[in-house]
Amino acid sequence: MPPLHRTIPALRRLRLANTAFQQPAHLRLRPATAPLRCLHVTPRAQEQEKAESTTSASSADHAPQDAPDRAQSKIKYTSDSYPDLKRDSRFKKVSKEDVEHFKNLLGSEAAILDGVTKETGEEDFEQYNSDWMRKYRGQCRLVLKPETTEQVSGVLKYCNEQCLAVVPQGGNSGLVGGSVPVFDEIVINLSRMNKVRSFDDVSGVLVADSGVILQQADEYVGEHNHIFPLDLGAKGTCQIGANVATNAGGLRLLRYGSMHGNILGLECVLPDGTVMDDLSKLRKNNTGYDLKQLFIGGEGTIGIITAISILCPQRSSAVNVAYFGLQSYEKVMDAFKEAKKQLGEILSAFELMDAQSQQLYHQASGAKLPLEGEHPFYCLIETSGSNTEHDSEKLNAFLEHVMSEEIVADGVVAESETQLQSLWACREGISEAGQHWGGVYKYDLSLPLPELYSLVEDTRKMFEGNGLMHPEDEKFPVKDVVGYGHMGDSNLHLNVATRRYDKDVEKALEPWVYEWVSKRQGSISAEHGLGLAKKGFIGYSRSETMIKLMGKIKETFDPNGIMNPYKYI
Repeated sequence: MPPLHRTIPALRRLRLANTAFQQPAHLRLRPATAPLRCLHVTPRAQEQEKAESTTSASSADHAPQDAPDRAQSKIKYTSDSYPDLKRDSRFKKVSKEDVEHFKNLLGSEAAILDGVTKETGEEDFEQYNSDWMRKYRGQCRLVLKPETTEQVSGVLKYCNEQCLAVVPQGGNSGLVGGSVPVFDEIVINLSRMNKVRSFDDVSGVLVADSGVILQQADEYVGEHNHIFPLDLGAKGTCQIGANVATNAGGLRLLRYGSMHGNILGLECVLPDGTVMDDLSKLRKNNTGYDLKQLFIGGEGTIGIITAISILCPQRSSAVNVAYFGLQSYEKVMDAFKEAKKQLGEILSAFELMDAQSQQLYHQASGAKLPLEGEHPFYCLIETSGSNTEHDSEKLNAFLEHVMSEEIVADGVVAESETQLQSLWACREGISEAGQHWGGVYKYDLSLPLPELYSLVEDTRKMFEGNGLMHPEDEKFPVKDVVGYGHMGDSNLHLNVATRRYDKDVEKALEPWVYEWVSKRQGSISAEHGLGLAKKGFIGYSRSETMIKLMGKIKETFDPNGIMNPYKYI
């Protein structure tokens, strides 16, 4: 005779098990004929002043809208943090004559921030010299803000002739130091190139300047019932050209794919000022080498993207979000397989979170978690479709199956936009929560799914064995090790939450983490890029032959090496 709980319909059992959440302020799960259990969670932002980290680990998974409040004077110059880096003697220092040339070329006081010929304070350069997490700090004294492709062309042509090094910069929300200068490179900021050039609501093709803010691009196509195929925490500040240049991944990749698939064409300016006009609006164009792919993820090292042509899908009118508790990582993989099988075309996100990550979020934010009991693993899934009734039927069938088969132990589904955002906060709030106790080491990695969580377990065992971790004792630098990420694209965020940055912790992590990933043919950078932080570790993910070929591409496009030097390769 089967256990009693297996004889109760799964969704009814779910409601019975979660009666407490039917009171005001928390979640109910929706069967086909009954109200959903619903949640209201209000995350509270926590900002902590942090010590300096000297590892390649980034400090966040996706940059949030607001940077932590740390004065620039407290940030070490990047050249001091990386003493082996020396300024390339080929590069000329910016002169008064150079500044005068750029003023004539750009023709507007608003287009230049001049600290070469004027007494301009360092605070005016802070947003251009420092990354948003205040880990990297350059020494730029000239910022140029061109408004047209022709102006970018003129700037680069002159810089190439004069051997003046440059750093292309968008919203400066990157996480690996790729968008800020190392020494005194000229910053070419694209914020004034912010116009939508065209949108075709039949094909869904958007053509826009690279300086358009991601959120504005999404809102623009949203007015035409379409969606921009990328979503990031930094969408209110990051720019779409820089998103392309860094091949940003984000939360919509499972449903809509990567930049390499969505970008139809690019307009780029090469280091010598040549304009590569490839703003194709065609989905099929099999005529020669697909050169635009070199600029997607090229991080501004072979040219500057000035405009993009991108395919934007139809916006979904029916969106559902569910949050589950599971008993093992094997159950998580089973749930993912069933979600792909049963939800198929409407599945838009499948996010993994371990129990430790949810506890950190709860402790740091004070927010109540959606589920009453504790579970070793949690998943958040999102469906997006065009027919509410159809999607609800599919979701309910999926829920009933995974619960009756004991793949999922417990779960909740949002029944309003507020509740939907509250469930997402349990996933998106982890990044900030990890920094609550003083510091955090974060790694953005791609691994084969069967081994994805093993790295978290092995890292936790390592710190338990070396005497550096304790959940409560302040004498130990490490508080906990947590793992979460995007199951849909095998992307793990490994976080080591610390009470302070510590050299012994750093020595334990690197290069051990990268060696672990390399042995399993993973990637040391799933979506953050290389920048300065991971330049020296590229050999853990790429062969010597591939690195040499990348070097040849760089030399071909940029023989003088002026584009974003000291980074990438």
